[in-house]
Amino acid sequence: MKLLALDTSTDACSAAVLVEGAVMESYELAPRRHAALILPMIETVLAEAGIGVVQLDAIAFGRGPGAFTGVRVAAGIAQGIAFAADLPVVPISTLAALALGAARETGHVQIAAALDARMGEIYWGTYTVTMEIAQMIGEERICPPQAATAPPGDWFGVGSGWRVYAAILRQRLAVGDWLGERLPHAGDVARLAADPRRRGEWVSAERALPVYLRDEVASKPRATLS
Repeated sequence: MKLLALDTSTDACSAAVLVEGAVMESYELAPRRHAALILPMIETVLAEAGIGVVQLDAIAFGRGPGAFTGVRVAAGIAQGIAFAADLPVVPISTLAALALGAARETGHVQIAAALDARMGEIYWGTYTVTMEIAQMIGEERICPPQAATAPPGDWFGVGSGWRVYAAILRQRLAVGDWLGERLPHAGDVARLAADPRRRGEWVSAERALPVYLRDEVASKPRATLS
């Protein structure tokens, strides 16, 4: 399988190509520079992989939750490339990608992912990670850190929400340690998208939409896919 993936949902900007399980990635911490950086990054990873867009099977992108502007950038570029090349799109949760990266880096299995959503809230999701699969437990949501919940277990925290609200979150669940500086990577978006069981989640370009948990919660709470 050959996938192009991108993520611009946080202060980090990244693009990656997955070719038969091998991942090549370009990543930079670049607040407010996503629109300028992401297309050159895409060109770089495609060149490194030695393939063109027409050789891809699909385009994956971090569909949120995250910064409104950043999530829209990724969705718009993924749609544009997919329309031009007549490719399907795979929207992937940025919290799931964050959890997968943390599990691979630390060896922990139970990951509590939290991104700072501003205004005293966090984007929150809990996952059990095995191999290249991040299984969501419960649902993704936006909430004050005081309302974060997780089933009993030995949790590892990851994401900017932990950097800001670690003292509160550690009172809400049993957590051995946490990484507050780690952000989602396009390489992990690609790894999740490559799971054959996700083929049912591949969509046409016009259906590749971002997920804004804050807007959804304001209207009607609902579960989201990992």
